[in-house]
Amino acid sequence: MTRRILWATTICFVVVVGASAALAGEDEDAKKRAEIDAMAKETIEELFESSEGAKGLSEKAYGYAVFSNLKIAFGISGGGGSGVAASNDGERTYMNMGTGGIGLGLGAQKYQVIFFFETEKAFRSFVDKGWQADASAQAAAGDAAAGAAATFKNEVAVFQMTDKGLMASADITGTKYWKSDDLNEKKEKEKEEKGDDEKE
Repeated sequence: MTRRILWATTICFVVVVGASAALAGEDEDAKKRAEIDAMAKETIEELFESSEGAKGLSEKAYGYAVFSNLKIAFGISGGGGSGVAASNDGERTYMNMGTGGIGLGLGAQKYQVIFFFETEKAFRSFVDKGWQADASAQAAAGDAAAGAAATFKNEVAVFQMTDKGLMASADITGTKYWKSDDLNEKKEKEKEEKGDDEKE
């Protein structure tokens, strides 16, 4: 009898600990999404202050994406970060980014990349299929992104911000963008649970 009680108590303990860990994980994911949203809002505001052209493009765009990345170079460079893609109807998809290549210098650089998508097709392709920025994709960044004459190229416009401000042209070669399974799965779960609560 005592052995059964001990076994039942152990099972209950494991279940409680597991549930607590899961809740803690969900809280961390919610916190991470909130941090990404705040970063995106602040970055967009800084961009608009630096470029009238960017503000004009945003008004014509179907959606946008903002990423924060830390790039480290020691002969061979690499880095990673996270961000969010948002459409005009309020849909938000959280994403990751990674970059690699040959580094010409030493040290670390933190920067933000902002995309504006002219059409729904361009936005959906970026979000649903991911994106590998190669030499041809670099053309979307233009040669004078900081200028008022910034335009869409291949239905995309790209800007890059550093701690020194808006760069004259964005360097996005060797960078890959893809959906964050964890953050988006947890977000959908939270929406479903909220809907169930409202029905009750």
